[in-house]
Amino acid sequence: MFSRFHHPYLLLILTTLFWSGNMVVGRAVRGDVPPFSLAFWRWTIAFLLTIPLALPHLRAQWPVLRQNWLAVVILGLLGVGGYNTLAYIALQFTGATNASLLNSFIPVATIALSWMFLHKRLHGIEWLGVAISLIGVTTIVARGELATLAGLTFNVGDLWMLGAVAVWALYTIGLQWRPAGVHPMLMLAAFTAVGLVALAPAYAWEIAQGRAIHLSGASMAAIIYTGTLPSFVGYIFYNKAVGEVGASKASLFIHLMPVFGTLLSALFLGEQPQPFHFAGIGLIFLGIYLTTARRAT
Repeated sequence: MFSRFHHPYLLLILTTLFWSGNMVVGRAVRGDVPPFSLAFWRWTIAFLLTIPLALPHLRAQWPVLRQNWLAVVILGLLGVGGYNTLAYIALQFTGATNASLLNSFIPVATIALSWMFLHKRLHGIEWLGVAISLIGVTTIVARGELATLAGLTFNVGDLWMLGAVAVWALYTIGLQWRPAGVHPMLMLAAFTAVGLVALAPAYAWEIAQGRAIHLSGASMAAIIYTGTLPSFVGYIFYNKAVGEVGASKASLFIHLMPVFGTLLSALFLGEQPQPFHFAGIGLIFLGIYLTTARRAT
């Protein structure tokens, strides 16, 4: 289905584009679609899309899934049930500026966890690339002025976002323990099933609290979008790319989210890019180039 997309870095760029749109949508519909509702229905849509492509492989590969059930459960809880749900909760309380800044610590957290648990390291030029890329993110978030960073205040939403960062970093490095020989569609279906089982009680609790979806064209479009590109397509691309380039390099592409966020804001919200946007984007691409130009050991 996705055979025309071969290069892992192209997959990561497209994934980051989809996920940037997910953040924009999650913030935009926070008043109409509660966080657990958005998470539950986005993954329900992704699961329904995945099932027809996963079922042909289930009979032959079920023994492998069953033997590796613990890895499947953990990765499903982290990648499907955890990260985006925590991010949606965070966006209920914190602004996009804080969320973007905190989300950009995912590469740093992933590299640190890879060093701690997998004994993987980056060379000096690659660490320089990570630092330059992070400076580029900060330039965009701070709008080119250090005073903006000094004026940031943090709240409970930022704590939720930090939790999301930690969960995604664990998911990324944990992908190396996913069962070998399982078709990507069956793997995604298994992860999604685990995540939905975990999300269902939280979704029911949210409804019991009187927080229901306000149905409208915008809210339905938001749910459909998050269930297709960020969830279904994005996770297939990301999982495949991590398997080819490793967790540390793959996670660095998260730094592209402020870049795409800037472009999407200009396209859909009419916001004009400023010089600091272009400076930050240039630094981000330079940092990614330095980090991906050679293989980490």
